[in-house]
Amino acid sequence: MTETTGLKVTTQGDREIVMTRLFDAPRHLVFEAYTNPDFLKRWLLGPPGWEMVVCVAAAKAGDHYRYEWRNADGRQFGMAGACREFIRPEKIVCTELMDGCASEALVTLVLAEQNSKTLLTVTSLCESREVRDAILKSGMESGVAASYNRLEELLVTGQAQENSQGASAS
Repeated sequence: MTETTGLKVTTQGDREIVMTRLFDAPRHLVFEAYTNPDFLKRWLLGPPGWEMVVCVAAAKAGDHYRYEWRNADGRQFGMAGACREFIRPEKIVCTELMDGCASEALVTLVLAEQNSKTLLTVTSLCESREVRDAILKSGMESGVAASYNRLEELLVTGQAQENSQGASAS
């Protein structure tokens, strides 16, 4: 198990990656952060120097999503998938296919509220142990940790609350 600034990454069985992180915010705000494109573009960026240039988020089961990132050197990558389950504000289940990869993962996000904090658990079910291990060796953990640190900052400073209120007003 590895821990990076609150992020815990473990494996489960032969094909799963499990990431957990406790956020100092109520569950509905963390859920909003995962589903509101304007908010996603502010925190789901991976390591420093990247920006999200395409953000099409799923809003219900059956929707497709697409995210693309670009860095200052012009490198670009993306991922897409389909939302299979969408239970506000507690659970999202989606397929995930990274550009250039042949295998798709099934990703389950669960949010559990604990004393006005939110425990986020993301489980990625990979096609094989080899794919899981390649993902773990890719450096994705540092990108996820950087993104979650940005998210925590937005949640703690109240910027998520402002964004959430603006979204519900429109």
